[in-house]
Amino acid sequence: MESVLAKAGSYLFTKRANKEFESFGDDVNAMSSSVEEGAKRLYNRLLGKTQTPLPDLLQRFELPKGIFPKNALNYEFNEANGKLVVLLPFICEVGYRDSSIVRFAQRVTAVLEKGKLTNIEGMKTKAYMMWMKVTSVVMDTPGGKKVTYITGSVNNKRPIEAYVVMRDGIEADVF
Repeated sequence: MESVLAKAGSYLFTKRANKEFESFGDDVNAMSSSVEEGAKRLYNRLLGKTQTPLPDLLQRFELPKGIFPKNALNYEFNEANGKLVVLLPFICEVGYRDSSIVRFAQRVTAVLEKGKLTNIEGMKTKAYMMWMKVTSVVMDTPGGKKVTYITGSVNNKRPIEAYVVMRDGIEADVF
């Protein structure tokens, strides 16, 4: 009897494993726009959760979707306190249409509120030929035309058009 139960259990386990691998294959084949998006979906599925894509979350909070690089793997957002954690596959920098450059650590944290990201850790921008830590990203007005990168003593107002399109981050050696 134990032999029969062991074989039945083995059969059911193998069948379930095959089903999961086939499902994994379907996920890989369903990657419509890029490998990164498929990896995000797979990562979230393994965690057992689905979430709004990061660009949609940013737009819901009245920020342009291109603030973070396209290759952000995943994010965590706590609705209660507004804490946002964005995970990237590597340290990278993004060049925007207005010739600005922003560098991202592999983990960026911030507080997300309507029209602004505050208490940012893990983001720098080049200002006056130096890398400066970004502490906040703020819209000038709701639905405004300018995005302000606050770096301590320097505020860089930039046109929103530069951040409407998401761009890939290019790997950098150091943050």
